[in-house]
Amino acid sequence: MVRNIVVLGGSSHPELTAAICEHLSIAPAQVLLDKFSNGETRVEIKESVRGKDVYIIQSGSGKVNDNLMELLIMISACKTASAKKVTAVLPFFPYSRQSDVPYNKTGAPLHKAGNPYNKPYFPYTLDTAPQSPHPDNSPSSPVSNGADHISKGLSNVRFDNGHHGFHENGHRHRSDTIDSFSSINGYNGHASPNGSSSQENGGKNSIFHPQPGYKIWVAQSGTLIANLLTCAGADHIITMDLHDAQYQGFFDIPVDNLYGRPLLKKYIVEQIPDYKNAVIVSPDAGGAKRATAIADELMMPFALIHKERRPPKITDRQNSTMMLVGDVADRVTILIDDMADTANTITRAARLLKKEGATAVYALITHGILSGEAIERINRSDIDRVVVTNSVPQKEHERQCSKLRVLQLGYIFSEASFDAIKPGSHQSNHESRLSVAFIMANQSLPSLPMINAWYWHQAELHEYWLSMFSTFQDSGHGGFRSSHLEYKGMSA
Repeated sequence: MVRNIVVLGGSSHPELTAAICEHLSIAPAQVLLDKFSNGETRVEIKESVRGKDVYIIQSGSGKVNDNLMELLIMISACKTASAKKVTAVLPFFPYSRQSDVPYNKTGAPLHKAGNPYNKPYFPYTLDTAPQSPHPDNSPSSPVSNGADHISKGLSNVRFDNGHHGFHENGHRHRSDTIDSFSSINGYNGHASPNGSSSQENGGKNSIFHPQPGYKIWVAQSGTLIANLLTCAGADHIITMDLHDAQYQGFFDIPVDNLYGRPLLKKYIVEQIPDYKNAVIVSPDAGGAKRATAIADELMMPFALIHKERRPPKITDRQNSTMMLVGDVADRVTILIDDMADTANTITRAARLLKKEGATAVYALITHGILSGEAIERINRSDIDRVVVTNSVPQKEHERQCSKLRVLQLGYIFSEASFDAIKPGSHQSNHESRLSVAFIMANQSLPSLPMINAWYWHQAELHEYWLSMFSTFQDSGHGGFRSSHLEYKGMSA
């Protein structure tokens, strides 16, 4: 049993919490998670966490906003109860697709709206980037259009200077200003000092018309979520395969972004026949780096599906064009992506791969959210197998989709929790344990879970590893000496 560690599980993924605790050889702490009658979240920690390292496991799936609020309250409750350190373990990070990028490089999208005045308007907006004119040439047309627009508009503004513009004491209202308007419907283009509209006064609309298209402003969700977690009291974040690696920069606390790549590689090597002749495929340019990393490590060929972006005038219902860069004819193809939500990208990619001659299509996804009609879409698609992790609950998805296979993350996150309280990186510690597991496969030693549950309590951890491998070499690969196990207190 691990000392001074408390594991709390949120309501989003109790199965993963149980798996992590099983690998840690501890029981999850008792916590009351409920809702008040008005829908507010209720959290009560039933065990003492004073002076302990607390790990709160909550995945960003299902009712995302409720689960996020529940996590924040649990973190705050533990800090209030004098926990030494609080680590939020989020296998799937909520709002990870909403980083602080208000719009892409091609410019901000415009919200299409009709002209409420049924009158022509000038296409010039302040967001337009006009070309710089040559000193000998006249200004560019957008600038001249804008100047003419403003000049003509100001010349046609009519002010009401009637007697009602005076107070009883003889002081006059300001009539040289234009009242602001709050909406298209409330503003009719006529300005009057008393704030009345031209519909009330029978006036006509001026040439000033609000621009029908406007820039869609996107909130800085990445910074907001980071601030919420840190303000609640989180000291450390552990997650897996962030959609945008830049998300880690929003925090001023340590963030460990684990990778699902080792699990995916293991599945490819063990479960896909003749994988050396298969082709790793990225379904879009954004995931090319992730896919090429696996292709390079396994020395496999690589292909890329390029999506041509829609021109601005095409409606949202029309899909972008996809084309394949690479050769997949008469080969097994393996799609690699970090996330599948609606599954539209991978199903369309599978259709293209089969059209180009692929014999089979595997889709290996870290986070299988599979919301909405995703399962139905996969069932009728050309995909032969979909492999996901249990970063989000998958039991219901497995029941509905025979093509689905689930990789377990309990061991990885339990090891990450161990590594967080001892020296060394996650990668080096994990490789050390893999080496021990390989040695034990050929030696008469206690099982790996037994060692996991024991040696983390020892203060002389590094000395133990050195002495163990030294003894292994001295024994001539014939086995470990029993005296060595007795010295470390591990003999039966």
